[in-house]
Amino acid sequence: MASKGSNGRRRRIGSSQLLNFAKDSYLERTSRPIYAILFLLPLVIFYEIGTVLINTDTLNQSQVRVVAFVWLQELFRYLGFQEQVVWIIPPLVVVMVLLGLQIASNKPWAIYPADLIPMAGECILLAAPLVVLSLLLNTQPPTQNQSATHIPVSLAMASATTPSSLLASIVTGIGAGIYEELVFRLILICLLVIIFQDLLRAPYTNALVMAIVISAALFSAHHHILFVGGRLGVGLPFTWAEFGFRTIAGVYFAILFAIRGFGITAGTHAFYDIIATILNWFFYNG
Repeated sequence: MASKGSNGRRRRIGSSQLLNFAKDSYLERTSRPIYAILFLLPLVIFYEIGTVLINTDTLNQSQVRVVAFVWLQELFRYLGFQEQVVWIIPPLVVVMVLLGLQIASNKPWAIYPADLIPMAGECILLAAPLVVLSLLLNTQPPTQNQSATHIPVSLAMASATTPSSLLASIVTGIGAGIYEELVFRLILICLLVIIFQDLLRAPYTNALVMAIVISAALFSAHHHILFVGGRLGVGLPFTWAEFGFRTIAGVYFAILFAIRGFGITAGTHAFYDIIATILNWFFYNG
């Protein structure tokens, strides 16, 4: 009984749906992993093409690289994959993981293309509370060459100064939305729950809460302390307001992931980064 319940819970986490929506409803359909692939594929392609075409100093700075994307590259580089194919492996990992979850979930494979536009609108609406929260937590006295308002972006530049740097920041923000959610929500939370529940024998609820809090804290910390190429480095300047905001955002994304699935969660993260980057652009230049 306990084992069966434990397996059921783990299966729920893996399929990223803790609520049972009405069968074949919009909420049920769009929480399926197959929908996540279809919805995120244009964003993945945009990020891949953008990082190749935008050859600017901004895009090459460590502060605006998608570290989660680099981690995946380094992993497969370490496993022996050739440099020519390392760049394309992270998006393939996203697709393969979601395909595996779709198969394991035993959910229907039917797709309604008309659902994609409402999904984008839902992501924008779900990103709005984070934008408001970031404004409340991160309004600071203005300094020289800086506006009074600064909205923390995942890994994109806080203050783009040229159209090319703005586009580079948008591209990076989209990549961060996809690959940070893959690493910190889809992979890390599931892994931590297995460790706490199966190895440490913690109750399921405690294991889930600890996994969410730890993943959120690590998600926030990795913006300030970079670990790339086996070396520690300094990322974005540390403030308690930004660290606290990103920790809260990590919890928010975890809850969203559990309820609405990976596609909506990654889309919400990406759209938040886009909105925050554009708002910072107007605030900074204003």
